[in-house]
Amino acid sequence: MMLAATSSLKPTLDRLYTDYNHADSATDPIQIVRRFTRPDDREVVAFCAAALAFGRVASVLQSIERLVALMGGQPAAYVRQFEPKRDAAAFAGLVHRWIRERDLVALLWLLRQMLDRAGTIEAFFLEGYDDTAADVEGALDSFSARAMALDLTAAYGRGGRASARPRGVAYFFPRPSKGSACNRLNLFLRWMVRRDALDLGVWTRVSASKLVVPLDTHVIRVGRCLGLTRYTSPGWKMARDITASLKLIDPRDPVRYDFSLCHLGMMNACGFSRPQADAQCPLRGACRPAARKRQPSRRSSARR
Repeated sequence: MMLAATSSLKPTLDRLYTDYNHADSATDPIQIVRRFTRPDDREVVAFCAAALAFGRVASVLQSIERLVALMGGQPAAYVRQFEPKRDAAAFAGLVHRWIRERDLVALLWLLRQMLDRAGTIEAFFLEGYDDTAADVEGALDSFSARAMALDLTAAYGRGGRASARPRGVAYFFPRPSKGSACNRLNLFLRWMVRRDALDLGVWTRVSASKLVVPLDTHVIRVGRCLGLTRYTSPGWKMARDITASLKLIDPRDPVRYDFSLCHLGMMNACGFSRPQADAQCPLRGACRPAARKRQPSRRSSARR
């Protein structure tokens, strides 16, 4: 997208950002994270919430609530003391789509090992972070690779050996080098790094300018409607492309627009490839809703 064309979107996107920059502006998993006040609790709950943020909103929130209830009032302390053999029975019946009980046990076991090794999830992430890099691509790749190299036998038995990584827990740790958009990891980073009425700003050593937009169905649709990407297939390239366009508008904090663009899409106000075009859209006049042929409709999905 040309610089002049992208820059012309700034007043419209800034207005949309302002409209949504309120703690209760839309139902979102971050509202569960915000209940906790200690930074270490927010970090742990945020990672679990982002990990489960795929599917329908009601189902996502229900699954997060059930997992948080198991961890109690001090989630970070719970994870630091977590023992799969002792604690796994409490997870019976806690499933989310294809994620099974033992996958959630494995997730908490990996988080415990991160905390044991580095003290915080942030410190574990920083082991692979380069503040001279253009963005967090390399850091995410390193983070997921190192997470999946940790011991999983306590959660999966012999199936948790490094030579046979279980698919369930691996879903929580995707890698850009494999083409993944890393939606939920980028969502977690947005919550942790940015600070405003919505995002928590728990982390202090990662720059908001390095973040990449969490790429979900809604951001894809609105991003294409606004001409923020030249790609048509979801993946890391599209996520970076949309982020690059947003950096032309706000180089220091390109992901600030993510929440509002996502929830605009969740409202079904975006008219990209739809009969109503932009008749219902707050971005009316700034987008190209008929830019492509109409695609088969897809069921609306929840945040990441």
